Amino acid sequence: MTSFVEHLPILIIAISLFSALTILVVGWFNNRSCIFIFWLTLLAQFIMSLFILNHVLAYGPIHYWLGGWKPPWGIELVVDSLNAYILIILLFLSLACAIYSKSNIEHELPGKRVSFYTLFQLLIAGLCGVTLTGDIFNMFVFIEIFSISAYALIAARGKIALKASFTYLILGSIGTCFFLLGIGFLYSITGSLNLHDLSILLPPFYDNKVVKAAFVFFIVGLSIKMALFPFHTWLPDAHAFAPAEISAMLSGIMIEISTYVFIRVSFSVFTLEFLKLLPVFDILCWVAVAAILMGSVMAITQVNLKRMLAYSSVANMGYIMLAVGLSLSAVESPWGGLNPALMHIANHALMKGCLFLAAGAFIYKANLWNITEFRGLAKKMPYTCAAFVIAAISMIGIPPSVGFVSKLYIIMASIEIKNYFFVAVLLISSLLNLAYFWRVIETMYMKHEEGGRSSHGSHGTSEEIPLGMLIPILLLSSLCIVMGIVWLGKVPIPVLDQVNLMFGLGKVP
Repeated sequence: MTSFVEHLPILIIAISLFSALTILVVGWFNNRSCIFIFWLTLLAQFIMSLFILNHVLAYGPIHYWLGGWKPPWGIELVVDSLNAYILIILLFLSLACAIYSKSNIEHELPGKRVSFYTLFQLLIAGLCGVTLTGDIFNMFVFIEIFSISAYALIAARGKIALKASFTYLILGSIGTCFFLLGIGFLYSITGSLNLHDLSILLPPFYDNKVVKAAFVFFIVGLSIKMALFPFHTWLPDAHAFAPAEISAMLSGIMIEISTYVFIRVSFSVFTLEFLKLLPVFDILCWVAVAAILMGSVMAITQVNLKRMLAYSSVANMGYIMLAVGLSLSAVESPWGGLNPALMHIANHALMKGCLFLAAGAFIYKANLWNITEFRGLAKKMPYTCAAFVIAAISMIGIPPSVGFVSKLYIIMASIEIKNYFFVAVLLISSLLNLAYFWRVIETMYMKHEEGGRSSHGSHGTSEEIPLGMLIPILLLSSLCIVMGIVWLGKVPIPVLDQVNLMFGLGKVP
């Protein structure tokens, strides 16, 4: 008999789509009710995701056939340890951003509350759909849903944000076209779109040029969507000029969802046997190293805080993809498999979510965009600045923060394969992180306002943001330390162990 939990994956997607429609309709009559509908939907989705993860760990993957049609003829939702883990990260960060948005959205987008929450809910519906589907064409459909929602949310600010959104639209559309071409090539060979069915049908065709071309199309298309260097050019403006909540979502989870798709397609569709035939992951490691260095160097040159954080995201995508690239080489190491990549996906969501929300708080309170304007800001906004510093030291990689754990695991995986150049790059990147984050911290705490007066307020009084904005920032910053201690304490993480077992990677303790 099917348990109630096995119906939750489709409910998560369905209530998200229904909530978007409800927000739009109810918003015509009472726009203040939008946020409460949004909150309740996200809270319900997050609770459902916890039940799903518990079920997957206890009983194994969930397979839900839409309309009762058996795959590969019908569409299937599949939840295993990998996407159950990603789903919780996605919905947790979304909930934090939703709470933050109540006070901030009228400042960032005055008079656009209804359209903002409608699009935000569609964004989350698309992200959840990509995460939960077991059908590669439906994955493309949901990618389009969240991408179009993101284009509109970025453009909502108007003016220069329109250009940023248009650039993202063009490059994002190119990325999804490459992804669709890859799907078409696989369908022409196998006649199937079901992920599991593809993994069974493809092995006899691994030497086929069409299959290899499909894999290349997937790599290029997803590299654009995840802003992997040198396909990152849409990201800095999109992150810089989007509303703070959307910047946090773009950096903290959206580009990571594209990474999830890459992992899913690589390991669940093409499998290890195919990946070992081509040196793709070796090349990926070197591209990731270039992303780490270029993103960090470009971040140092920025004056606008949000653009600095955006280039930092380029570097962090390099960390994640380096970890993915090393997963095939360090399979026998306890540091190997997909552990470093999956850890950093969660860690980056916490760190960058906190940093972008804090940057939005500075804009909300005093319209401060440039780092040079932050003189004496720590006296005016002590809690927000302290949270920013905690997230910043996590990005630098100071123990016991989550950033330290991510870098430690990637360094140990690099040492395992005796590639000391990667180790040197990771250490250099930490120094570069220190350089560009120290500028911000120094200006906040050690430089005083010119003329003895604050440009952020009068008489040097504390002017913190509303509690609804402050709580998510403090929560994310606290988790940057708490989760670091959890990872360092080698607390058993069964979900990661199951992912490695599922793909034949890593060494389970």
